[in-house]
Amino acid sequence: MYLGIDLGTSGVKTLLIDEAGAPVGQADSALTVERPHDGWSEQDPAQWIGATEDCLSQLSRTHDLSRVAGIGLSGQMHGAVCLDAADAVLRPAILWNDTRAHAEAARMDAEGPFRAVTGNIVFPGFTAPKLAWMRTHETELFDRTDCVLLPKDYLRLWLTGERVSEMSDAAGTSWLDMAARDWSDACLGATGLSRDHMPRLVEGAARAGDLRADLASRFGLRAGIPVAGGAGDNAATAVGMGVLGEGQGFVSLGTSGVLFAATEGYRPNADSAVHTFCHALPETWHQMGVMLSAASALDWLAGILGATPGDLVAELGDTPAAPGPVTFLPYLSGERTPHNDASLRGMFHGLGHATGRADLTRAVLEGVALGLGESSAALAAAGTKLDRIAATGGGARSQHWLKIIASALEVEIDLPEAGDHGAALGAARLGAMAAGEDSDAFRSQPIVASTVSPDAALTSALRERAERFAGLRDAARLDQ
Repeated sequence: MYLGIDLGTSGVKTLLIDEAGAPVGQADSALTVERPHDGWSEQDPAQWIGATEDCLSQLSRTHDLSRVAGIGLSGQMHGAVCLDAADAVLRPAILWNDTRAHAEAARMDAEGPFRAVTGNIVFPGFTAPKLAWMRTHETELFDRTDCVLLPKDYLRLWLTGERVSEMSDAAGTSWLDMAARDWSDACLGATGLSRDHMPRLVEGAARAGDLRADLASRFGLRAGIPVAGGAGDNAATAVGMGVLGEGQGFVSLGTSGVLFAATEGYRPNADSAVHTFCHALPETWHQMGVMLSAASALDWLAGILGATPGDLVAELGDTPAAPGPVTFLPYLSGERTPHNDASLRGMFHGLGHATGRADLTRAVLEGVALGLGESSAALAAAGTKLDRIAATGGGARSQHWLKIIASALEVEIDLPEAGDHGAALGAARLGAMAAGEDSDAFRSQPIVASTVSPDAALTSALRERAERFAGLRDAARLDQ
């Protein structure tokens, strides 16, 4: 068997797959996020270890973990875990959706070598501006920092004792030379750091360390089995879905919303705010449009209304209607693609005495779809056009929502067969590759259970709504 460990924002998920690549067991453990100030988002890395221990304990009670031959890792990207020379954590990890470093990011993007070297805008959520913020506001901690790790790579340190990262996750730091697939001395120097502060780099399917004997004995694993380089969460999801070649893509409706496209070459276009990153496998890259609030926007509404997201969508019926009077801007945490604006905030427009919760739900679903539509346009401007994509994430359970998204993006959306096709599966597949497995089972795409097609009338109506959506956003930006 092979074990995938996915460190998400809201929880850790572990997945076991067999030699044929089929899932045979899983365990989950929840995490919490601390928000000590507006725009801040932090987690204690000790939580990650505790949640992973919980998952491994669950699996050890139901499966013979001595059969595990390789481990792969996936994780939330961009987070900054600052360690001292003894590998002690110096402060809570600053997460991907933390926007405190927006001023530092803007300055670095305008003045530094970052766009030319990394092929990307320096977004406030990326790792480098977080360290620039610490250099100014937490100088003592910055000076004590001996190594900066990404979240999943801190789990690797716990598992193996090795300071190692890999290309797809390192791509989101603003320190990686994307074409060379190596740390950039110029970008590190512009942040007051050097290669000595960085972990060793490997490819995602490479062996990045061996499981420590003490941990192996605790959970019934075998000491010394390989731990793969792994991948950032979106690249790991792509590996799990077999999205590895040119023209293949997916939409992810999780906490954030992602429109992902695999590419055979490196094609940066930073001006469009498209992310151009290394993929998890050698000599491959990918592009992404990323919106910061997707399914989390529906979760937010459900929490306010005292309902579940599923109940709210069920109230809309099976067939999406044309947009109603209410428009929603989904910028609850600012936005990345294509606006790169950490200060953007959400809005309902068109409320009246007759507005009910179904109107609000429909507006949220449409707002997210229109935001993804802007990412699709940005990808097209960067040279990538997708006519067919797969769907993943919690929001993908709603065919109603997928119909709206298919119509907004004007693409066919394939729904995989029931089963796990997310980041944990991709991590497990990379663990198998690191153990020497080269079967097509670890690169294949899932069987398509059904396809959601665009509705021409809804597409036309959403095009009209997109004009109001853009006008409201532009007006909101003028009021900032």
